[in-house]
Amino acid sequence: MFTKKQLYKLIIPLIIEQLLAVAVGMSDTMMVSYAGEAAMSGVSLVDTLNILLINVFAALATGGAVVASQFLGHKDEKEACKSGSQLLLTTGAISIIVMLISIIGNYSILHMIYGDINPEIMKNARIYFYITAMSFPFIAIYNSCAALCRAMGNSKVSMKVSLLMNLINITGNAILIYGFRMSAEGVAIPTLISRLVASIVMLFVISNKKHVIHIDNIFKLGFDWKMIKRILRIGIPSGLENSMFQIGKILVQGLIASFGLTAISANAVAGNLANFQSITGSSIGLAMITVIGQCVGANNFEEAKNYTKKLMKATYTAMFFLNIGFILLATPMLQIYNLSSETLNVAYKLVVYHAVCGIIFWPLSFTLPNALRAANDVKFTMLTSILSMWLWRITFSYILGRYMGLGVYGVWFAMTLDWMFRGACFVWRFLSGKWKHQAFAD
Repeated sequence: MFTKKQLYKLIIPLIIEQLLAVAVGMSDTMMVSYAGEAAMSGVSLVDTLNILLINVFAALATGGAVVASQFLGHKDEKEACKSGSQLLLTTGAISIIVMLISIIGNYSILHMIYGDINPEIMKNARIYFYITAMSFPFIAIYNSCAALCRAMGNSKVSMKVSLLMNLINITGNAILIYGFRMSAEGVAIPTLISRLVASIVMLFVISNKKHVIHIDNIFKLGFDWKMIKRILRIGIPSGLENSMFQIGKILVQGLIASFGLTAISANAVAGNLANFQSITGSSIGLAMITVIGQCVGANNFEEAKNYTKKLMKATYTAMFFLNIGFILLATPMLQIYNLSSETLNVAYKLVVYHAVCGIIFWPLSFTLPNALRAANDVKFTMLTSILSMWLWRITFSYILGRYMGLGVYGVWFAMTLDWMFRGACFVWRFLSGKWKHQAFAD
């Protein structure tokens, strides 16, 4: 169903897009570090929370992309377009509700999660959270439109818009932080503006009738509850899975906050670089939604199995070379940040550790399950991920980090245990073939 050239045309723009997305997070942290470690820590704490909320929209976008891909595989373009319109309505409504809750409950939410942290860190966290919360509807619309473009096999469009979004963000960061000497608001305001512009551009793109999936009239959409239910059947389990994953990270982040400023800052910087280390795996995972979704829609499970194996081999190869590069260049990369020598030393060890484990365990834990999701096998991936998160990542973070005195290192060890368990479960599920029976389950 897909030639090698078509796969390259799908995956390479996705890698560039993911690279750009992670670069924004890295540039935010790097630039705000010039305002001090308190500002950087405040932004880092809120970013973990923001990712939780944004992942709700991303999960819905995944649900819409799976449904649209399956309709395209079944050669039903009309229903594919309908699924796109319902996806935009659903994510738009939910994101506005989440935005209002975040703005109104700003301090209460942060205090409930992170407790009595350093007042200067809390001040920066509140400012950053308030401004970035206003961007939730825009990033939700952007993610949904980008997912629909990927479902068509057209990842180049979202890549170009992502480039525009990143240019606006980074330029704004530089002007407000270096020029106007702003702190957390210096990275928050450009984030808001860039997401607004990106959402408007993507709405125009998805309204173009030249595309296989398009929205006829964005202002006269009606709710089709049957289609929404189909999207939510995939989106809700994926959303719960992503949400529980991020809730676990937030709880662990609260634990790390108790280890002091060095641990918080090292974890923030190492986390930024760790995102770069998994870019190729994340990108190929997104491509799997389109490829496997269309195979399933065409009722061609043998092709789905073969493409999954082919894409997993590509993931391991790409992850190997990328992470070897990070191991070799870890020190000069970390020196870009304005860190104390103690923080720099801790961050270096975390980056190298993540690179080694990422080569071995990450693809099975995060790329492979997208093949299962594309076949509607979302309940298994959800339950496995939630169980693994609470059993290994959270429980053992406290055991290793606090009670055994390993600090932030214990938290990252526990993260690896989580990867190993869920990866083993996903491999078993794929090899068993039970995912095939979920493809057209009601």
